[in-house]
Amino acid sequence: MAGNLGHLIIPAPRPSAPADDLWQHTCFELFAKSIDGVAYREFNFSPDGRWAAYAFGSYRERSTDGPSVSLAPPTCQIFGDCLELTAVVPGAWLPSRTPLRLGLTAVLEARDGRLSYWALTHPGPRPDFHDPRGFILAYPEFARSSP
Repeated sequence: MAGNLGHLIIPAPRPSAPADDLWQHTCFELFAKSIDGVAYREFNFSPDGRWAAYAFGSYRERSTDGPSVSLAPPTCQIFGDCLELTAVVPGAWLPSRTPLRLGLTAVLEARDGRLSYWALTHPGPRPDFHDPRGFILAYPEFARSSP
């Protein structure tokens, strides 16, 4: 993302670890589901190095299905007015059927504490990152090339 980063709260680095509620501050999220399924995965990445991974059996219904996951810590770099976060998701934790539909999102915390919600599209009147209508089609090669 690019913009006036001075208006945002960007969490300082800390030891990488799984953490819940990352969306309450600046974080980046990835949602992944097969094109014809209702189950999906959610991955959250904080610029501070913390992360979360969740499985859902259907819309907003958490599930315990899926392999246990331990993610490599995301890395965050700032280049002038650009914030770059790099994260790797294990291929084993992506839905097994392809092609995939992906939701790429961000929650940005302003210095005044307000949160803004960014996505490739917001299909409803209010931001809802779990809404599969906001996911885009990814090519099958994406899933095969994942580690």
